Amino acid sequence: MFINSPGAPPAESSVRIPVDVRRFPWIRRLAADYAYDFPRVSPFFAGDPADRRDWSAAIARTQAHARRHGEIASVVAAQQRRRQAPGRAVEAAAQLADARTIAIVTGQQAGLFGGPLFTLLKAMTALKLADEIAREHQVPVVALFWVEAEDHDWDEVRSCTVFDKDLAPRAVALPPRSGDPVPVAAITLDASLLAAVDELAGLLPPTEFTPALLDDLRAAYAPGTGMADGFARWLERVLGPRGLIVYDASDPASKPLAADVFARELSTAGDTSRLAGLSGSDLLSRGYHAQVQTQDDSLALFRLDGARRAIRQEDGQLLVGDERHAVAALLKEAGERPAGFSPGVLLRPIVQDALFPTACYVAGPNELAYLGQLRGVYGHFGVPMPLMYPRASATLVDSASFRFLTKYPLPLEALQAQDDAALNALLETQIAPEVERAFRSAAAAVDAELTTIARVIPAVDPTLEGAAKTTLTRMQHDLETLHNKMIQAAKRRHDTLRRQFTHARALAFPHGHAQERTIGFVSFLNQYGLALLDRLHDELPLDMGHHWIIAI
Repeated sequence: MFINSPGAPPAESSVRIPVDVRRFPWIRRLAADYAYDFPRVSPFFAGDPADRRDWSAAIARTQAHARRHGEIASVVAAQQRRRQAPGRAVEAAAQLADARTIAIVTGQQAGLFGGPLFTLLKAMTALKLADEIAREHQVPVVALFWVEAEDHDWDEVRSCTVFDKDLAPRAVALPPRSGDPVPVAAITLDASLLAAVDELAGLLPPTEFTPALLDDLRAAYAPGTGMADGFARWLERVLGPRGLIVYDASDPASKPLAADVFARELSTAGDTSRLAGLSGSDLLSRGYHAQVQTQDDSLALFRLDGARRAIRQEDGQLLVGDERHAVAALLKEAGERPAGFSPGVLLRPIVQDALFPTACYVAGPNELAYLGQLRGVYGHFGVPMPLMYPRASATLVDSASFRFLTKYPLPLEALQAQDDAALNALLETQIAPEVERAFRSAAAAVDAELTTIARVIPAVDPTLEGAAKTTLTRMQHDLETLHNKMIQAAKRRHDTLRRQFTHARALAFPHGHAQERTIGFVSFLNQYGLALLDRLHDELPLDMGHHWIIAI
């Protein structure tokens, strides 16, 4: 099979280094067990993506489920025509009309200029996995990116962080918004977007790729374009030529295909939250965490009426904001005008997999946690739950940092701290062993001899015991001070090593945060051009449980 088993050492190469994700403090136990001990989490998921038999079962379930294949294919095709999608993406989308076709789906909110690096890693994982499954199982497979365009958290998507010429992380942001929360898809870009592109141009270090990159961004995010549409155009420009299908989930034309899901959520108000809450409690009882905290009176559905308003139940009626509605009235509205409704976080996967033939969803580590709360919800709606595949995880470095990380015994996670502790420890390894032995021997001798003096001196004069202990403490401090001065001298002697350390830390953990979650992938396209995609396709393994350091 294409997936390395957790017990097998993953393949290292001259341009990549594997790192066990369990070493990272930010990886929680559920994500670690999903990769390394799947039986522990199997009650919450539809199958093990490392097991070929589970893939076969997922494919069969997906192909057997009744969907309106031709209609969703037409919706996607219309989106692609509006965006003038690349030919290979159009060809891939046409396969959605075939009932045999399955999809590897991933998605993300419509972050400015494409969002963080992990957005690109998600899409690349879906593309590579689609190719592999098509070969392994001899079925038509497409990779599809779901643009979560109806999310209303503007602050989460309005900025993009890039490296400047000094490798400092610098954020470019669109202005904040006030008033009622509205879906990102409803926000039309204005002249502030052009100012943001100009600011980006001033921050990015000039390369041979910069002019074309900025031209493409200006074309995708032209004033008058919707924020989500700009994201879709940009992602399609980057990965459409590789066959990625980009789907804007806010499209009113697709909502009639989800009307039955909306109706069931309204008619069984609170059941989705209750079922997800039960799974959350089960996760907690097994020592995991519940990603989504639910309330039984809440529906996993929003109403769109200029703003995006939550729906909850109270005394047999449904409340939208402060307005009361009979259940029958909203059911009628959902049937007649489904475009006026939007799925919440617990319902979005159900809508996604009701519309598309999803055999597998490519998820981030936090997504895995909330998707694990949804197995009962999938059953409630009669939609087959797909397999979940952890997205590829990577830190991209230049050749200098890659040589540094392969030469010295320094774990990647040691670079996260923004102090000099890891650097000092590294420098200590570069000091002649006999020097360190001499310091340890001196420290041990001082401690032993003065401890003996402090023990016997009271026989001469009891008042001198305190002076003896004070002398011991002072000598220990003096010895430690001398040791630190030696380290500082080593730092000066090893100035090149210090610069290499600082450079690698800036790349891997900008301001102490993981690169893939902080730096926009536009920063790497500026540095390496579209050849970046070739390197990721060739060198990023489909391997669960490992993070990869990759030299670009």
